[in-house]
Amino acid sequence: MNNKNTIIGLLLIFAIFIIYSYLQTPSKKELETRKHTYDSVNYVKNKQRDSLIITKARQMAIAQAGRKLREKTGNPVDSIRAVHEVMQEQYGVFSGSAAGTAEFFTIESDLLKLRISSKGGKIDYVELKKYKTWEGRPLILMDDDSLHFGFHFFLNSRDVYTDKLYFRLAPQFAGKNALSVTGKDSVQIAMRLYPDASDTSLNLNKYIEFVYTIKGDQYMMGLRLNFVGMADVLDPGTKYLVMNWEENLKRQEKSLKMERMNSTVYYKFFEDKVDYLTETKDEVKDLKNERVQWISFKQQFFSSTIIAENYFTDPKVRTLTLPRNDRYMRSMSAEAAIPFSLSETKSVPISLYFGPNKFYSLKSYGVGLERQIPLGWSFAPMAWINIWAVIPVFTFFGNFGWNYGIIILILTILLKTVLFPIAFKTYKSSAKMRALKPDIDEISARYPKKEEAMKKQQATMDLYKRAGVNPMAGCIPLLLQMPILIAMFRFFPASIELRQQAFLWAKDLSSYDSIYTFPGGFTIPWYGDHISLFALLMTISSVIYTRINDQMMGSTQTQMPGMKTMMYLMPVMFLFWFNDYSSGLSYYYLLANLLTFAQIYIIRATIDEKKLHAQIEANKKKPVKKSGFQKRLEDMAKQRGYSAKK
Repeated sequence: MNNKNTIIGLLLIFAIFIIYSYLQTPSKKELETRKHTYDSVNYVKNKQRDSLIITKARQMAIAQAGRKLREKTGNPVDSIRAVHEVMQEQYGVFSGSAAGTAEFFTIESDLLKLRISSKGGKIDYVELKKYKTWEGRPLILMDDDSLHFGFHFFLNSRDVYTDKLYFRLAPQFAGKNALSVTGKDSVQIAMRLYPDASDTSLNLNKYIEFVYTIKGDQYMMGLRLNFVGMADVLDPGTKYLVMNWEENLKRQEKSLKMERMNSTVYYKFFEDKVDYLTETKDEVKDLKNERVQWISFKQQFFSSTIIAENYFTDPKVRTLTLPRNDRYMRSMSAEAAIPFSLSETKSVPISLYFGPNKFYSLKSYGVGLERQIPLGWSFAPMAWINIWAVIPVFTFFGNFGWNYGIIILILTILLKTVLFPIAFKTYKSSAKMRALKPDIDEISARYPKKEEAMKKQQATMDLYKRAGVNPMAGCIPLLLQMPILIAMFRFFPASIELRQQAFLWAKDLSSYDSIYTFPGGFTIPWYGDHISLFALLMTISSVIYTRINDQMMGSTQTQMPGMKTMMYLMPVMFLFWFNDYSSGLSYYYLLANLLTFAQIYIIRATIDEKKLHAQIEANKKKPVKKSGFQKRLEDMAKQRGYSAKK
């Protein structure tokens, strides 16, 4: 019975991994849709060049209108007038800012290298200076080729998009094309969009201004939208500014599969929970009449987040998995409205975060950004294990510069030490079951027929009760350890602490280790194109553990047909799953198995099984004390029997 409960526990773990693997795998219909609907090269190129195509089309239309008028009148002045008329029709008072040449302004802090473009007045380049890609190149979180960002508003029934217009550097920053900031200091730069602007005149009292504030030691920065003298320019009925944000996320990690599985759009409802789009499939969510505090394009280890001072409203978010591409792995977009009133609003404060997904750093901002890290938030015990055990150990020893392979070893020892009482109880329970095996075999021989299964079960339970053995004692400890197993399964692949940390033959504990790659692009279905040694060693140790556990329980194949085969099959299945997973996770499971072997040896040396068997035999001879519940059941049965006789 104890063996059966243990196997049920293992099957539960197996089922959880099966379900998780299924959820992480796109359906055949989704794969077909991607294959026939999206072409990787054309899609990326179209997104990258959309702005350029539109600009060129407008310029061609303007030039053609001017050329036709000049041919008709022969007057160059008429041609210029035609150009102005077309521009005026499209952009109204901002027609003077609709054409130009992009100029760039750079800001460098201790952590970031930023570039602001005059086209759109937006940040169009973000480099994280403390990190590199898996190939050792500068980690560029986003650039102009992969980004579309701006605000949309109405002007006399015209749609005005700030990312199509050319801003100018505010006068106080004239000549400052490059700025730097360090430590706790901060620096500002302002980009302005003037109405009725021309090459010869500007009204310095009317403008839309984007003011960026960057701190030397922070990944978080400020963006303030100022509206100065615009009451008679913008439509008086304007109630919202619409933010448009679209980005093709650059590939940063070795395992494209794992990076995609950990990248999606996150958002936090205003004064409420954090939610996200499904990570394993393409999804569009239109949150009508909803308010969100922030929206984040979250990658495996980094995120780009825009945070409202109050809230955005009616957001619409989308994710799209791009076919295999050397540069990009997913496309994300967000559209949201910002409450706005010309009579009341003069400034719109926003915060921007471009940086790593480190738990304590994200938590310090107090807006729930840390909920993007998959710690098992949906099941509290998993989150507690990661928050109060794993992350503190990683952080404490990591601050000393220790190798993370050693830190994982320390973490495993600490967890095994805490769980030792449970392991001791499990082994003691198995020892009791082994002592009872001859009696259980005798009961099986006494009731060999299938129709006598109930009698056999009752006799077995009566034996357990007389011997003082709890048949669930071996299953419950295993179930108590499941949250730890799953917590590690979720956290390790997303732990930036392990990113690019080498140990032994593994070059990156957050990704798979490979001791051999199959030549010629050969791939084994469900396994991959390489051999992960940590995954292989973990599988071998799991098979050995299964064998030891089987011997401890004293089970046989005849007692549970097919179950013994399943017990040995599960570790082999893990080999296929973990071959492309975090090598740090496989290493942890390997250490856990090795320490379990050590614990079994220690426990065996401390438990006298002969003495335990004698105690069980003594318990059998003692009268069994009935519980109050059992006594009430027997009394009810007797009353029914007495009533039936009458």
